[in-house]
Amino acid sequence: MVSPAEQGQPNGAAVNGTNGVNGVKGPDRILRVGIIGCGEIAQVAHIPTLNFLAHKFRITYLCDISAEALAHCAGKVPGAAPKITTDAAELCASPEVDVVLICNADAYHVAHGVLALQHNKYCLIEKPVALCFRDIDLLLEAERQSQGRVFVGTMRRFAPAFTDAVREVGGMSKIQYARVRDIIGPNAVFVDQSGTFPHKFTDFSAADSEDRARREADIFEQALRHEFDVPVTPQSQRMLRVLGGLGTHDLSAMREIIGMPQSVAGACLTFPGIFSVLFRYDGYPVSYECGLSNVPVFDAHIEVYSPDKIVRVNYDTPYVKGLPVTMTIRERVGNDGYQERVVRKTYQDPYTVELLDFHRCVVHRESPKTSVADARNDVELFRLILKADEARYRATPGQENGSK
Repeated sequence: MVSPAEQGQPNGAAVNGTNGVNGVKGPDRILRVGIIGCGEIAQVAHIPTLNFLAHKFRITYLCDISAEALAHCAGKVPGAAPKITTDAAELCASPEVDVVLICNADAYHVAHGVLALQHNKYCLIEKPVALCFRDIDLLLEAERQSQGRVFVGTMRRFAPAFTDAVREVGGMSKIQYARVRDIIGPNAVFVDQSGTFPHKFTDFSAADSEDRARREADIFEQALRHEFDVPVTPQSQRMLRVLGGLGTHDLSAMREIIGMPQSVAGACLTFPGIFSVLFRYDGYPVSYECGLSNVPVFDAHIEVYSPDKIVRVNYDTPYVKGLPVTMTIRERVGNDGYQERVVRKTYQDPYTVELLDFHRCVVHRESPKTSVADARNDVELFRLILKADEARYRATPGQENGSK
């Protein structure tokens, strides 16, 4: 639940009541952005991309519990220095903020999303927006009472190659099989080569650390014990965290391209390492492989098979700007012919496309496709996956790493 200090009061000066920094309404309006969370993702992706999109956005407020992180990120914003605060309620209430970007620790996503909505502001919340149904429903209720909306930051779904693939798959007469894979090397390798030179800071109090730990423990208890009926162990908590982090990208995109599965036929949740899930769809299986490797490569794709066509979307690391997302189509031609096409429509990265769509949703007062209601399906998939291999978490000590 949101504490009284976090609740704030509705603010009539919402995004639809102001004209942004350039005094212009409509699609040419510059939105003033308040960012909550000045950690790695803000430094590597969001702040640079918002700066590049200066004709659409301007960063006017930053919030973090680290004074050093605030000073560092404020120095990354060109022009007038943004205001800084350690109080998310102050940022959300500010008339100098039109929209809120929430990219701090997962445990605060819902509380700060509710704050933004209470002030009738659209907010982009980094994935996972929530890990349990209770918190999803808190955001849905806050949306019902707000002029604002939540835009969930699953940026892979905005890549033009992916949206093209959705149309290609939609034209298939029959799907035989699909594969979803996301096996990546150490993220630090990609971050260190991103050219953004992020910094990590530790100037926060013991009380801040304790508050975050308390919130995380509450979320795990709610999700695993009360909603999923899965034992709460360090291993099950880690698995839920991985599904909410890396897994949200894959499962959310899978749902958009082929829909929700009927059930989970089986799962082998061997994490840390690489785990596998087999989904049952109407007449065909879908395999999901995900995990971490020490080999510094980024192996992420979605591939859908029909009798005469195979459509694949290939993703590279989003932390190195400009690496293309491509669509490969392999298909039968005539009786015995074959052709393969690799389509790279653009070098524009998914974070940029996502923010442009966020801007469009805000100025036209539209609901995004990556909504809170849509994200509720991800939580249902987390539940199904963890239940499929729950015996792993009921094992005696020493058996958690593979033996049942």
